[in-house]
Amino acid sequence: MKLNFLAAGRLRMKKSIYVPGADRNETIDLPVSSALIRHKQGNVLFDTGCHPSVVDNAEDHWGTLAKLMNPIMSAGETLLPSLACTGLGPDDIDIVVNSHFHPDHCGCNQFFGKATILAHTKEIEAANAPGAENAGYRRADWNTGQTIEAVSAEKDLFGDSSVVLLPLPGHTPGTLGALVSLDRDGQFLLASDSVSLRRNLDADAAPRNTWNVDQQLKTFEEVRRIERRGATVICGHDDQQWQVLRKGSEGYE
Repeated sequence: MKLNFLAAGRLRMKKSIYVPGADRNETIDLPVSSALIRHKQGNVLFDTGCHPSVVDNAEDHWGTLAKLMNPIMSAGETLLPSLACTGLGPDDIDIVVNSHFHPDHCGCNQFFGKATILAHTKEIEAANAPGAENAGYRRADWNTGQTIEAVSAEKDLFGDSSVVLLPLPGHTPGTLGALVSLDRDGQFLLASDSVSLRRNLDADAAPRNTWNVDQQLKTFEEVRRIERRGATVICGHDDQQWQVLRKGSEGYE
């Protein structure tokens, strides 16, 4: 089995969302990523990043969200060109796991028409609830016609413990992570926005864009437990970590 981290966008946001005490005018640049898992039973994408149209016109695609999340990537830093570097195309993907349905994590769902979408039951409910658009859910991004399979508990994706989906709520009601176990490089916890920045986990400080702080702090405890057992925690938007990861065709096994 192989694991490849793929560029899927880049955003500029207010630093104070993630760092308590930061000046309200200070900004922080955040990588947006996807992870490709190539298993003998199928190819999986964990998250699909930002829709490529936001490179040129974010407000047209995201509406008022574009004022909170400012895309600063080139077209070459979106998911499809990144995926092409691995030798695969959209039709080679069998499963898309959406950690949650915010548009920087499911923005390219529409391109994977042959894939089954997996998401947590509570995330599907939140995205369908009245006022969901105001909570950051854009139906045009997450609901693009494929079969959506609901996950309500821990799920062993292939039945061999190599890819296990884990509920990690707090950032949103149904945030999912994935624990990937590789033969050579060990375990990686794809934490998504259950740990947006490493400093949030280390300081036990939930970002301001957290749906439920109590659940988020319990999730931090669970992530630390998994880390103590030897897993490398891959944060959702940590640029310092992103810079040192192998990316594109240079992956992990």
